[in-house]
Amino acid sequence: MPTAYTALSLPLRRDLLDALRPGPSTVGDLAEATDLPQAVVSKQLRVLREVGFVQVSAEAQRRWYSLRPEAFAEVADWLEPYRWLWEDRLDRLGDRLETMQDEEQT
Repeated sequence: MPTAYTALSLPLRRDLLDALRPGPSTVGDLAEATDLPQAVVSKQLRVLREVGFVQVSAEAQRRWYSLRPEAFAEVADWLEPYRWLWEDRLDRLGDRLETMQDEEQT
């Protein structure tokens, strides 16, 4: 069974997760949004469902896929100790931009 990290390693799966951010979608909607065949989208959604990133609900003949935010908590928890890496860089960028702005005004 794939893990959350192997599921996220494929750009196509990340694209599908991005396409689901606005709300639930059908396989057909996702296939259209990603310009991929429905069979490919279905296969990748199955992997994302197995690791818990998406859930499926049936409404009449349609299946709606949606994100499961709690599944992203594992990845967020793992990334937390590394947050300083990008926060430090953003702080330095902000300082540099302020310096540049001050230099332009003088």
